[in-house]
Amino acid sequence: MKHVARKRFGQNFLQDDRVLGDIIDSIAPAAGDTMVEIGPGLAAMTDLLLKSLPHMHVVELDRDLVARLERRYPREKLTIHAGDALKFDFGYIPVPEGKKLRVVGNLPYNISSPLLFHLAEFAPIVQDQHFMLQKEVVERMVAEPGTKAYSRLSVMLQWRYRMALLFIVPPDAFDPPPKVDSAIVRMIPIEKPLPCDPARLEAVVQKAFSQRRKVIRNCVAGMFTEEQLIAAGINPQDRPEAVPVESYVALANLPV
Repeated sequence: MKHVARKRFGQNFLQDDRVLGDIIDSIAPAAGDTMVEIGPGLAAMTDLLLKSLPHMHVVELDRDLVARLERRYPREKLTIHAGDALKFDFGYIPVPEGKKLRVVGNLPYNISSPLLFHLAEFAPIVQDQHFMLQKEVVERMVAEPGTKAYSRLSVMLQWRYRMALLFIVPPDAFDPPPKVDSAIVRMIPIEKPLPCDPARLEAVVQKAFSQRRKVIRNCVAGMFTEEQLIAAGINPQDRPEAVPVESYVALANLPV
């Protein structure tokens, strides 16, 4: 029986064989990889990954899709974690000594930012991540300082990852087609990110971008003085989108 995509789960199933092939080529799965796919859906990408992998893990919230996966694959081939990826402990997946986890998925666009922040908690145990996301979100993730797309998401993820937009995927590659273009992003955790308390950096960046049309001195008024901004290498007259990641980290590291 045909599965009807559920809007509440943000389901858009990738069906274009050429795009699927390009994604698999970008991921380049190898037999020794410990791979986890978020939201396998109808298993189009899962099937292709399992041609190179003896076993993999998937995290799926939709109970109907979980049942389909259970009928389709033996347990020795696919371990199914039924639940919400936003709450899933990726550290639970066993990885051989000296190896790290590889994470892939066509992420639900309605929870993409919270899910990316959740995954950032597991960056030290991850080798790389390849995701399909809304093109606009990927553009914000990889945006450089001084550009319109540079945002809180840019700073928080660029502090933790090296990222690249690999290619664009049109709506007609999906069923049902979304109303926006999609993009594939590669995310490689930085082995030694600039030392900083993530919660403090998040608080600083959120405050800075809460009024992004104002100069940063006004945005962070009450949190930092003009002298402190200068001490962190920031021009108080700059707008938040002009401030590079390392300057936000320097600001977050100032004594409270």
